[in-house]
Amino acid sequence: MSARKTSVKSTAAQCRVRGQVWIEGPHGALLGNGRVELLEQVRAEGSITAAARAMGMSYRHAWELIDSMNRQPDGPLVLKSAGGRGGGGAHLTPAGERAIAVFHELNTAFQEFVDQRTQMLSLTPDTNREVEK
Repeated sequence: MSARKTSVKSTAAQCRVRGQVWIEGPHGALLGNGRVELLEQVRAEGSITAAARAMGMSYRHAWELIDSMNRQPDGPLVLKSAGGRGGGGAHLTPAGERAIAVFHELNTAFQEFVDQRTQMLSLTPDTNREVEK
């Protein structure tokens, strides 16, 4: 019986490495993409209500996320001022600004790592090789 040769394309070019960065504190999730986006919206809008609206989430959900971040040991990330005649507002603390910067730095390094590992998948010596059946 003779061996048949068949061309097999490597699936390595179709594969990729994926992952996400999130930072956990002693009380659970602290920062991830969504929470950082919320902090950035608070910075831009000066308001939790406006930040929640910009992200398409309820004020309650936004406040719960901020409250959970504020309960971490490094201190609050967002300070809220009470409403009144001119309305209330919210702003990031120095810890909040630092949290955003650190997250982006970690996320950039992680994405570079993921991209390098994905490239390794496609660095096969011969992606179209003949295999005996």
